[in-house]
Amino acid sequence: MSVNSPLEISRWLLAALSTKIFRYYEDRIPQDASVLVVSNHRSFMDAPILMAVLSSPIRFACHHYMGQVPIMREIVTGQLGCFPLEEANQQRQQSFFQQSQLLLQSKQIVGVFPEGTKPMVEFTQPNRVGEFQRGFAHLALRAQVQDLAILPIAIASLEEVNTSAVPLRLLSLFDPSEPLFNQSGWHPLVTYRRVAVLIGRPYWIKLLEKEKYQGKKAKTVVTELTNHCHSEITNLLREGCY
Repeated sequence: MSVNSPLEISRWLLAALSTKIFRYYEDRIPQDASVLVVSNHRSFMDAPILMAVLSSPIRFACHHYMGQVPIMREIVTGQLGCFPLEEANQQRQQSFFQQSQLLLQSKQIVGVFPEGTKPMVEFTQPNRVGEFQRGFAHLALRAQVQDLAILPIAIASLEEVNTSAVPLRLLSLFDPSEPLFNQSGWHPLVTYRRVAVLIGRPYWIKLLEKEKYQGKKAKTVVTELTNHCHSEITNLLREGCY
């Protein structure tokens, strides 16, 4: 593995920041399977932390603006291997499905933060999980991938430093389609000093779930899958934070 790989860069970053990581339930990590990692999200450190814990590069879907801002673009896409989503339009979901499915078919790990942008631009408490967007569930049920496991992971901050990065309105120059940038205030910057990472029980996508993903039953199976991951991460977060 190259010293410039996303995994090595993640380890270097965490060492440079002197972040202490406590790992729990590592035996739940699926082996020799396509894996879709689903996690809560409050910090720029979340992707590197998950890579370090899984000891593997993870291809994260990230917000459109991260692929537009100079310097951030080079770090996120060039160094960490993330793929920015399209602008907020109908092509976003289709592009996400196409890129993610190709990665999963080649047994690369794909990561998603289903809370979206909100917890990154509005300071949230470490023990809270926002509402999940359902795109990852549609991806898992639609992807033509065998042995696909959804792996929920909770990142529980035990000690952190909170500062401010850039004015939110400045980011609207790079992505005018994001309404969260059209407000006063600053983009928070959360840096973990000590963090617990708790790995949830993998949810294997079986043929039965795929068969239900059609017609009127599709909404039900998507809701069940989304709620399962949200509940798993919420419970693990409570365990890690207390």
